[in-house]
Amino acid sequence: MSHDVPTSTYRLQITPDFTLRDAAQVLDYLHRLGAGAVYLSPLLQSSTGSAHGYDVVDPTRVDEARGGPEALREFADAAHRLGLQVVVDIVPNHLGVAVPHENPWWWDVLRSGQGSAFAGHFDIDWAFGGGRLRIPVLGDGPDEEDALRVVDGELRYYDHRFPIAPGTEFASPREVHARQHYELVSWRRADAELNYRRFFAVNTLAGVRVEDERVFEDTHAEIGRWVREGLVDGLRVDHPDGLRDPGDYLRRLAELADWRPVWVEKILEGDERIPAWPIAGTTGYDALGIVDRVFVDPAGEEPLTALAEERDAREESRDWAGLVHRRKRSVADGILRSEVLRVVRELGDNRELGDNRELSDNAGDADTLADAVAEVAAAFPVYRSYLPFGADQLRSALEAAAASRPDLTDAVQALGTAFAPAPDGALAPASARFQQTSGAIMAKGVEDNAFYRYTRLVSLTEVGGDPSEFSLTVEAFHRLQRQRQSDLPHSLTTLSTHDTKRSEDTRARIAVLAELPERWGRFLDAVRHRVSIGDGSLENLLWQSIVGAWPASRERLQAYALKAAREAGASTTWTDPDPVFEGAMGELVDTAFDDPRVAAEVAAIAAIIEAPGASNGLGAKLVQLALPGVPDVYQGSERWERSLVDPDNRRPVEFDASAGLLAHLDDGWLPPVDSSGAAKLLVTSRALRLRRDRPELFAEYRPLAASGERADHLVAFDRGGVIALATRLPFGLAHAGGWGDTTVDLGPAVYRDELTGREVTGRMAVAELFDRYPVALLAVAR
Repeated sequence: MSHDVPTSTYRLQITPDFTLRDAAQVLDYLHRLGAGAVYLSPLLQSSTGSAHGYDVVDPTRVDEARGGPEALREFADAAHRLGLQVVVDIVPNHLGVAVPHENPWWWDVLRSGQGSAFAGHFDIDWAFGGGRLRIPVLGDGPDEEDALRVVDGELRYYDHRFPIAPGTEFASPREVHARQHYELVSWRRADAELNYRRFFAVNTLAGVRVEDERVFEDTHAEIGRWVREGLVDGLRVDHPDGLRDPGDYLRRLAELADWRPVWVEKILEGDERIPAWPIAGTTGYDALGIVDRVFVDPAGEEPLTALAEERDAREESRDWAGLVHRRKRSVADGILRSEVLRVVRELGDNRELGDNRELSDNAGDADTLADAVAEVAAAFPVYRSYLPFGADQLRSALEAAAASRPDLTDAVQALGTAFAPAPDGALAPASARFQQTSGAIMAKGVEDNAFYRYTRLVSLTEVGGDPSEFSLTVEAFHRLQRQRQSDLPHSLTTLSTHDTKRSEDTRARIAVLAELPERWGRFLDAVRHRVSIGDGSLENLLWQSIVGAWPASRERLQAYALKAAREAGASTTWTDPDPVFEGAMGELVDTAFDDPRVAAEVAAIAAIIEAPGASNGLGAKLVQLALPGVPDVYQGSERWERSLVDPDNRRPVEFDASAGLLAHLDDGWLPPVDSSGAAKLLVTSRALRLRRDRPELFAEYRPLAASGERADHLVAFDRGGVIALATRLPFGLAHAGGWGDTTVDLGPAVYRDELTGREVTGRMAVAELFDRYPVALLAVAR
C-alpha cells in the first residue's frame, strides 16, 4: 500500500454497538462521500463495555467486542478495495486497570509485586508505597476492611476482585490484605498518596513506561503486525505529552510504522511550534480555534464580557490568565498532588539541585519544593516542553513563578537548576517527570475546569483554543493559513472530535450571540426571572449550550448540565456532589420543556439564531475542508452536528439516512438549508471529492479579497485552482440589507461552482454567487 498522506480522513467510533463489521457496511457511503481514509478509534482489547476504547487492558490483541482480528482484516481489505486508507488511534500512555482481572499484566503485578515480569511495564514508585502498590478503592468509613472477603482464592471488596499471593489463602481477610504486594486504600487518598502514574487524575488508567525498549515492544507488537500485514496506512497517537520522552517514542514508532504517516494529539498554545518529530502533524485542534474565531463578531466582545461579569459573583470572567493560574494551581494542590509529590521525590533529597550547596540548602524541605513545583506548573505557558527544545518556555515559567511567589525564589531557582538539560541534552529524572506532569495539570485545570467557569461566549472555550482571544480578523486568518501551508501542510484540520466540548454546529449557533449580545442579555434576564440556581456564570454556560444544541432531549441536556457543573467545581463537584444544588439545576433544565414562558423564550432565541447559525456552520465546514492540511470529518458531522460534550458526541449516526440524501444530491437535487442537514452534506461531499479527485488544485494558498460596502462579511481564498468563499457575521449582514455592491474578482479562469453546477468567471457580485447558499466552492473548469 502507498505511504502517501490521505486526502482526508473520516473518523468512526468503533464500539461494542458499532463494530468493525458494522463499520464495513458504511465504507461504500464513505467512498461516495469523498473520504480519503477511514480513521478508527482505538481497537485493542479494552475494558468490558467500554464505549471509547481508551482503557486498553490487553495491547496484544484486537478487541473481541469490537469485532476481533478477523473483522479488522475484513474491514481493511474492504476499505483498500475502495481506495480508502485506514488510520487507527493508538494509546501508548496508559492501560486500563479498573477491573484488574481483565488486564493480565496488572493482575500479575498485583499478585507478584516487584517480582512480576510486568512490574517494569507500569510507572510505579514502589519505595513510596513501602514496596506495595496502592489501589484507591475503599470507601470513607473507618472499618472498610471489614468488607473484605476471601472468595475462590481471591480477595474481594464488594464487586472488586484482587489476586492473592501464594501461601496466604487461608488467613483472615485482613491478614491476607496485609500480606499482599498491594494495599487497598481510601479513594480519597489518591489525590496525594498514589504511587503509580495515572492518565490525568483517572485512577483506573495506569501509566505505562514505553520509554523502556521491552515495554515498547510488548505494547506495540500487535500494532507492528497491522503494519507488516498492510492492514493500516497511518496511526494517530493519543496523549503523547504523557510520555517520558515523546520525541524518542515517535522516532521508534515511525520505524515500526515503516514511515507511514503518524499524527499526534497535540494541543498547541498560541504560537507554539512542534519539535522536529517524524510526524505528519497534529490532529487539528489548532485549526479548529482559528476557523471558529473568524466567524465571531468582534463587536460582541465588550458587551458579552460585561454581561458575563455582571452575572459572575466569583469575578472569574474578568481575567482569563488569572483564572487559568488559579485553577491549575488548585489542580496541582488537589487531584494531581500525587504527581507533584512524585516530582519532588525524584529530586532525590536535593541531589539534583546542583553543585551550589547554599542554593541546595535554601531550596527548602519537601513541602516547600512541592509548593514551588506546583507554582511553576501553574505558570507554564504550554502543556509541556520537550527539553532541550522549549527551554524558553521553562525559563518563562520559572520567572513567572518567582515573580508571583517571591517567598519561593530559592526553591524555584533550585528547580531551574534541576530541570535544565545537561550540555549533551540529557535530562535528570525529575526534569522528565515534571514535563509529564505539567500537561496533566494544564488539561485538568484549563480544559476540564476553567473552560466551565469562563462563560462570556462558550463556543470559544474549546480544546486547543484560548477563550481570551475573542475573534480573528480575516487578515489574521489568512496570515495563519499561509503559515500552516508552510509549516503544517499534512496536519489534520478538524472542527469536531470525540473530545470537543461542543460539536461544530452547536458552536456555530452560539457564535451568533456575539452579533446580538443585547438580545442575549434580555433572554438571560427573562429566564432568570423564572428560574435561578444562584450561580450566574454556570447559568450563562447552560443556557448558551441549551440554545446551541436546541432542539435536544431533556435527558441529553440534564446529563450535560450535571457534567458541566461538576467539571466547573464551583457549586458542586465530582467528589462531593451537592444534591440540593444539582436538584435545582435539574429543575432549570426542566423549565426549558415544562415552563411555558421559559420554553417560549428558548424557542424564540433558537429561531433567531437558526438561519445565521446554519450559515456559520456551512461556512466553517467549507473553510475547514478547503484549508491547507488534511481535513478530518467526525462521524455524522457531514450533516448538522449539534452535540455536547462526551458522551453526547458518541451517539449513533444515521448513516442510512445520510446515504439516501447523498444519492438524492448526486441525482442533481439542490437542497434547501433546513433541518435535514442535506445542504451541509452537499458542501462536505463536494469538497472531499475535489480533494480526492483533483488534489493538484490544493497546492497553494492565496487570500481573495472582496470590494464594496460589505466586503468584511466575506472570507475567501484560492488554493491554486479551487476557490472557497464563505459568509461571516450573517446576522449583521442581513440586518444591513445584504451584500449590496460587494464584488469579488475571480480572475480570468472559468470556474464551476461545485455546489450549484453553474460556471462563473471574472468579477462577480457576491450576492449572485450566494443567491442559493451562503458559501461557494469553485473549481477551475476542466
